[in-house]
Amino acid sequence: MTNLNLIDRISTMYRATFGDLPAHIVRAPGRVNLLGEHVDYNDGFVLPAAIDRATYLAFSSVNARHSTLAAVDFDQQASFSADSVPTKTQADSSPLPEWALYPAGVMWALMEEGLPVPSMNAVFGSDVPRGSGLSSSASVEMAFVLAWQTLGGWNLPPLRRALLGQKAENRYVGVNCGIMDQFASACGVENRLLLLDCRSLEWKTIPLPEAVSIVIADTTIRRKLTSGEYNKRRAACEEAGRLLKQDLPNIQSLRDVSVEQFNRLADKLPPEIEKRARHVVEEIGRTRQAKALLEAGDVRNFGRLMNECHVSLRDLYEVSCPELNVMVNIAQTLEGCYGARLTGAGFGGCTVNLVAREHAPAFAQELARRYESQTGLHPEIYITRASKGVELLK
Repeated sequence: MTNLNLIDRISTMYRATFGDLPAHIVRAPGRVNLLGEHVDYNDGFVLPAAIDRATYLAFSSVNARHSTLAAVDFDQQASFSADSVPTKTQADSSPLPEWALYPAGVMWALMEEGLPVPSMNAVFGSDVPRGSGLSSSASVEMAFVLAWQTLGGWNLPPLRRALLGQKAENRYVGVNCGIMDQFASACGVENRLLLLDCRSLEWKTIPLPEAVSIVIADTTIRRKLTSGEYNKRRAACEEAGRLLKQDLPNIQSLRDVSVEQFNRLADKLPPEIEKRARHVVEEIGRTRQAKALLEAGDVRNFGRLMNECHVSLRDLYEVSCPELNVMVNIAQTLEGCYGARLTGAGFGGCTVNLVAREHAPAFAQELARRYESQTGLHPEIYITRASKGVELLK
């Protein structure tokens, strides 16, 4: 569902800032991941969907040396050019604000590919909550990739655009994320889940059973990925792969280790490394089961896998927090809930809940009431649906 109020807001701000109306508007969705958490950077399988919350970007080409961007959500501007982007500085040589690293990183990644990146005036805003685990940063990246494609006169397929957004986040912003977030924002299909093999990048869509709703519950606890915990988890997985290779010389990553092999060799790993790797190996196993369950309409057993995933993220990968655990524990007791777990990188943010459609409104209301009474925090809870990927609206 297009957020007409937000489009009106960024268009009004564009006119106030630049003196005319924008030539184009792009919408790039956030995503929610139902299964396969913290496995995309281990070559595993993930099951996300683009959601009906998105970043909206109003823009026009401009005959100037610099691109000038205004971020509605921060009430700030930044200006950068092809010359200043490599040093992460603005036109006046001051450092880029953190929010501007994402569009600047996209410009840098596109320039690395030899693609034209004409200067633009732009205003953007989002109804994807930042730091919530719904990939607000990937939606910003995909919006700007499509904007520069529109102005630059080149054309890349959606998956290629996703890979360039990931490159921007990995090598420019400094978050060592996998491909899932950008992929879901670029390739989303309405009313379908996306099953992606993160090694081959082959993907297919799976129908979400019609009688089921995706309910997202925002704890309102915020985390910052660049604080390093995410990169530590990734390093632990790489170390586990290196150590297991001594006994399993043919493996490329944890994706290639079966649960049976892992159980046989687990005591050769340091305790913390073993816990991190066990989550990944078992989670990849869970995601492998998901396709057949969903295609058979077996929502109950799919929900059970979501519940198991949360326990693993909480106890083995240790990326949950008390508020996420409270939200999940409440949800799992409510009528109509098939499965509930934290979604995204963790340390705060949102839970994803698979709920019988007829129960979804009452579920959302009761979950909010109980969470607030137990934590004193007022959560944001919304019933969402799988939406299409990034698109040029105008």
